[in-house]
Amino acid sequence: MDQFINARESIVTDAIDGVLSASGSSLARLDGYPHIKVVVRNDWDKSHVALVSGGGSGHEPAHAGFVGKGLLTAAVCGDVFASPSVDAVLAGILAVSGKAGCLLIVKNYTGDRLNFGLAAERARTFGVKVRMVVVDDDIALPDLAQARGVAGTLFVHKIAGAMAEAGRDLDAIAEVAGEIIAHTQSIGMSLDTCTLPGSPKEERIAQGKAELGLGIHGEAGVEQVDFTDAKTSMAQVTAKLESTMDNAPHVALLNNLGGATPLEMSILADELRNSAIADNIQWIIGPAQLMTSLDMRGFSLSVLPLSGHYETDLSVAVEPSAWVGMRRLSAPVVQPLPDGLSPIKAIASSHPQRQAVIERCCNILMGQEAALNALDAKSGDGDTGTTLASAARALKGVVSDLPLADMTQLYRAIGTELSQTMGGSSGVLLAIFFTAAGDASASGEDMVGSLQAGLQRIQEVGGASLGDRTMIDALSPALDALSGGVGNAAKAARAGANATADIVNAKAGRATYVSADKLKGHNDPGAEAVAALLEALAV
Repeated sequence: MDQFINARESIVTDAIDGVLSASGSSLARLDGYPHIKVVVRNDWDKSHVALVSGGGSGHEPAHAGFVGKGLLTAAVCGDVFASPSVDAVLAGILAVSGKAGCLLIVKNYTGDRLNFGLAAERARTFGVKVRMVVVDDDIALPDLAQARGVAGTLFVHKIAGAMAEAGRDLDAIAEVAGEIIAHTQSIGMSLDTCTLPGSPKEERIAQGKAELGLGIHGEAGVEQVDFTDAKTSMAQVTAKLESTMDNAPHVALLNNLGGATPLEMSILADELRNSAIADNIQWIIGPAQLMTSLDMRGFSLSVLPLSGHYETDLSVAVEPSAWVGMRRLSAPVVQPLPDGLSPIKAIASSHPQRQAVIERCCNILMGQEAALNALDAKSGDGDTGTTLASAARALKGVVSDLPLADMTQLYRAIGTELSQTMGGSSGVLLAIFFTAAGDASASGEDMVGSLQAGLQRIQEVGGASLGDRTMIDALSPALDALSGGVGNAAKAARAGANATADIVNAKAGRATYVSADKLKGHNDPGAEAVAALLEALAV
């Protein structure tokens, strides 16, 4: 897989220099590349306890991204997923430690424990007062003698950072760090493995599966589970955490493992609010990329019960922008629409035959979602099917509330519903289409005349004509043939939709932004939707 890197051998040093370049000179590094890769605060005066953490790279923004006022004093970076050397850790300790001493915050991996531990011993021979805590927050493998350290480490960074900034002594900070570690639990889930730079991806997780409890170095999880949706995934993760939690208020850290989109992470945040442990979650940190696993398409959830000064220390502002802060986890706040924008609904009336037709149309469009998305992906952004299906679901949900017995008001009500529920230009155009059809119906036009009036109106507003490679290429001939029955309309729509595959010079719609070679041989998705709808109705 192509990646924006220069060379596999220099990926970490290049990345560190990028962090420094964008830091506004607030950070520096020790000399010693490529073996010693240590990022330090550029303003450190050694009067307070120094906090040093680190480990293998690939977890960005951890650890270098958390170096700065209120958090870490130094981060010792190894190669990707590899512990830094003893000399590198020792260099970091000696560079930032004064009389107040140094706390090493280490994740529970053998290489990190050994290298940081030996470096601590050597630093003591230099007269440096050093304490070390080992984070083991992962609960995925309960029978494992040495639990892994994962994103819960950041609770230690933040609370210990606040205490160090406030001038607390080393023993007090180390004691609190130990308490945090003892009460922090984390677990993750992913839909895919990560990609090591310069190496092929391991295809371990099958389509339709998710891995529960995998490690941040791509290690296999405790089990593979069937994947259905965000709600189920969050339920599976919180079920593991629930058994470890008491009734105290907790803070949750929702971490993006690297490859999940912000859209997905926001959905997961809402599912956390609705989860079985939600009553115990008072605060949330994230969702954000905090301790990643390269490009792993997953998330992790860490929880910590609040006691003592934890809440205050987690809330204190810090300099590193990678720390996104802590906020209340609460239900969405909903404000009323401004005056005049609240929808005025027509009075519902019954007409079983029309209701059945509308519901059938909705079912057809919902059934075409995947096929239309696949077609749109060949020449667009792959969402035509979803846009139409979403509108269809919404319309089907309110069909019994529509003025079904009055065609004029029915057209207008459908136009209003689509304007509220259907996104993009398609939603606007179809809303205009049905609203104009309603106006024509009020003037005495029959169904065909009303729909043709709607077509004329969207051509005027949208600027598209026959031959421009839009849904009009199927809709216009279909309406011309509709007086002869739905079967004739379907045949005309199909001919029009198929003709769009040979139109490579689109003059309207998103296809105008797509090159000819991408359009050739593929029907316009909007035209295809019209044809598929009428064909299904004609059966």
